[in-house]
Amino acid sequence: MTRVTGGAPLESARRAGVPPAVHGSAPASLLRRILLQGQYETVTMLRNGEQLILAIVLPLLAMVGLTVTPLLDGLGSSRINVAVPGILALCAMSTAFTGQGISTGFDRRYGVLRFLSTTPLGRTGLIAGKVLAVLAVLFLQVLIVTAVALLLGWQPNPAGWLPGLAILVLGAAAFTALGLLVAGTVRPEATLAITNLLWILLGALGGIVIPAERLPALAQAVVHFLPSGALGQALRDAFLYGSVNGAAVLVLLLWTAIAGGAATRWFKWN
Repeated sequence: MTRVTGGAPLESARRAGVPPAVHGSAPASLLRRILLQGQYETVTMLRNGEQLILAIVLPLLAMVGLTVTPLLDGLGSSRINVAVPGILALCAMSTAFTGQGISTGFDRRYGVLRFLSTTPLGRTGLIAGKVLAVLAVLFLQVLIVTAVALLLGWQPNPAGWLPGLAILVLGAAAFTALGLLVAGTVRPEATLAITNLLWILLGALGGIVIPAERLPALAQAVVHFLPSGALGQALRDAFLYGSVNGAAVLVLLLWTAIAGGAATRWFKWN
């Protein structure tokens, strides 16, 4: 085994599960390599100030804003009860689509993806590590948003927690697939612009935070077919009524399958 010494190569090798040069030693198991990569990706995301603003600060500000304005009045429940499911959906989009898309795009630009894909970590392990990082950060987001929301008077339907969390994970999968598709097919600068622009457009007009009935007529006609609208509506149905919106779940499954298949087909590693 080639000896790896010092600096960035050693760090990259550690992430890939390659042990320091010990003659005759074997690489770590695939599971350990994936866990190490997921840990590295998670820490990197949490150390990035811009990522934290996008993942935590902006969703919390949006939640507070929706509770002090009349935008969500007349929807059959209190403002905070209607707002929180959409904010959780926004958290998933922020981390899985915008955050992971930008991170992967610049990893691709600097050759990190190409290097790691040739190590024992492999392409499958690299993608799995990114998925673990998204889930880890999303877990922290759910904890923080839930704590603040409960202080603001949120009263979720107890029967909605299990389907709600499952739908949230499905939504994260759909947005991760979309983020990887963008990051793997366009230049990093374009990835930065596209993911940020879509975050704004989908957050404001995509049915993720503001229910479809509060949007302009033209937007109402399409939001239910978008991953943002499907995730927002499915989470509202779960946490407000304890029910599962089958149509919204189907839309999320289709987006996950289509975007995942497209990313697998056209993703460029260099």
